[in-house]
Amino acid sequence: MFKFVPISLLILLTLTACASAGPADYSAANGGRFGFSDAKIETGRYRVIYKGSGGVPPFVVEQFALRRAAELTLENDQDWFRVVGKQVDGDRRGGVSVGGGVGSGRVGRRSSVGVGVGGDFGTIGSRAFYEVTLEILTGMGEQPEGEEVYNARSIIENATLRQNNDSQSQTNSNASAATTN
Repeated sequence: MFKFVPISLLILLTLTACASAGPADYSAANGGRFGFSDAKIETGRYRVIYKGSGGVPPFVVEQFALRRAAELTLENDQDWFRVVGKQVDGDRRGGVSVGGGVGSGRVGRRSSVGVGVGGDFGTIGSRAFYEVTLEILTGMGEQPEGEEVYNARSIIENATLRQNNDSQSQTNSNASAATTN
C-alpha cells in the first residue's frame, strides 16, 4: 500500500507536467511542425495555415492565422483582405487512456450466459492541437463593406499591442515575484 502511493504521485505529477505545456509564440512552421505556412493560389488569392502546438486555444490559433494573412497582404503591397474560406480542425493527442470492463464466459464443456459491462473513463493528460486554414483575397484602396474583411495594418497593430501587453504583464509578474522573495 505504501509503495503504491509514491508511484501514483509520481505518475500524477508527470501527467500534470505534460498537460500544462503553454502556448507557443507566433512563428513560421519549421518542417511542417507548428506555426504558419502560406501558398499563393493565384494573383491576389492565398491560403494561410496556422498549426498551434498543444495547449494553444483555437481563438489564439485563429488570431495567428489572421496576423499572417495581414503580413502577407502588406508584403504584396495590398491594404486589406477578405476571408473567403475558413476551416478550423482540432485533434487530441498524447495522454493515458483509462478504461475498465467486467465479463463472464464459457468454462470447459459447460456453457453459461454472461453479461459484459465496459466503460471508458476518458484520457488523462492529453492535449488539444488546433489548425486554422484561411483562404484570402487581397485588395488595395478603399476597403469593401461586409463581413470577414480586415484592414491589414490594423490587424498588425492590434497583434503588436497585444504582444507588448503580454510581455509587460510577464515582466510585472516576474518583478512582483522577485520582490516577494
